[in-house]
Amino acid sequence: MNVEKDSLHQETHEITDLILAAKEKAYQETDDTPEPELTQSVGWPVECTVGPGLEGAIACETKIGYVNGGKGWLVYGGYNIFDLCAYSNYEEVSFLLLNGRMPNKSEFTEFKQKLMAARHIPNTLRLMMGFPVQDMNPMASLRIGTNMLRQRLTWRDMAKAKPSEELAVETDADAIDMDIPQSGQDHATYEFKRGHGQFNKPASARESQDDAEGMDACIHLISAMSVLTAAISRIRSDHIPIEWHPELSHAANLLYMMTGRIPTPVEERIMDVALILHADHGMNASTFASMVVASTLSDIYFSVGAGIAALNGPLHGGANEMVVKMLKEIGSPDNAKAWYAEKRANKEKIMGFGHRVYKAYDPRARILAPLAEYLARDNVQARKLYETAKSLEGEVIETLGKDKKIFPNVDYYSGIVYTCLGIPDDMFTPVFAVSRTAGWTARILEYIENNRIFRPRAIYTGGFVTDYTPLEQR
Repeated sequence: MNVEKDSLHQETHEITDLILAAKEKAYQETDDTPEPELTQSVGWPVECTVGPGLEGAIACETKIGYVNGGKGWLVYGGYNIFDLCAYSNYEEVSFLLLNGRMPNKSEFTEFKQKLMAARHIPNTLRLMMGFPVQDMNPMASLRIGTNMLRQRLTWRDMAKAKPSEELAVETDADAIDMDIPQSGQDHATYEFKRGHGQFNKPASARESQDDAEGMDACIHLISAMSVLTAAISRIRSDHIPIEWHPELSHAANLLYMMTGRIPTPVEERIMDVALILHADHGMNASTFASMVVASTLSDIYFSVGAGIAALNGPLHGGANEMVVKMLKEIGSPDNAKAWYAEKRANKEKIMGFGHRVYKAYDPRARILAPLAEYLARDNVQARKLYETAKSLEGEVIETLGKDKKIFPNVDYYSGIVYTCLGIPDDMFTPVFAVSRTAGWTARILEYIENNRIFRPRAIYTGGFVTDYTPLEQR
């Protein structure tokens, strides 16, 4: 990508330079690694090795995002993550994910205007104020907020909006003989038929209410998720939510609504980069959860709610919060070696290292590490965290990097970045959800165009001829 640095991000050239330096190092180290198989259109069924938890299973085709774990590359719609972070912004990346291409100037202007209008959710915020948000897990609050947003923005919960049962071909997959090898036909026999008239908008529904299935619903969610997250953060700190600023970008508005001050150009830019980095990442647990719900032809709001629920799990979201806690426990870079030796001896997990996909340095961590260092220059507390992190990284890579391919992942440095930006530790995972909403909604839109309800099998290992014993004889 040939882009003049003077044309974009004029006040943050140093950030661009750091990202491009990370790109150069990544390509030097891994450019010769070949692409794996199954990166082109295939003829179904596909032969693959499947492990527990559907590990290795191929569920669908996509043009949205791609992760090459061997190279340590991340691609959105054909664009590598380094170029997107160096030259683009979250709004443009969201358009790319949703539409499969970059916008022209007029399209981009229109898209930003729609995002801006979708931030206006006063009724939902008033409802949120009635919940004990101060005492709730922030992700639980976000899930509730999304449900209330749905009720305000869609008519799909109205009694007259129930989908026609005549359009259901076969909703019970167990009625299909699952013991017969699947032929891989293009259209499932146990899915809802798609087409006009599937849902009938009642006459009593407001014109402003969306069908919860199309592009407008995606834009509502992408914008409103940032407003809800900021409001939750403010309420948890005993402050009133702040109205979004019409002249600020998506990233700047998120920081402004959370902290109450307009961010500097550097803070805005780095927040933008962090949002881009988390926008999509293959068929991860939360993306898969949202797609499973969408495949039943439930709507996008419910589907994103499933993604939020999955992200709440400690095996998916929240690791960056634990990394910051771990670094504070270590205390200083001088303590890292002894601390790590003790943890290894006790076979304890080191937070922020290793990834199920990457067998090379996570490209997101390559970008976030120098940005954490850059932000920590004038922040004594963050500087100590960063130096401790670098010291521990050296110890881990020296012992596990070469042989076991264990390197820092995206969570290792993102917490330090968020801390420098004034984001509370307990809001790290909701901020993750703010970013990932673009990926969730994009993959839902793509999948339901050729929808097939997800229906994997389980291997039965129980008994077959157990005799029934009456209750009184047991």
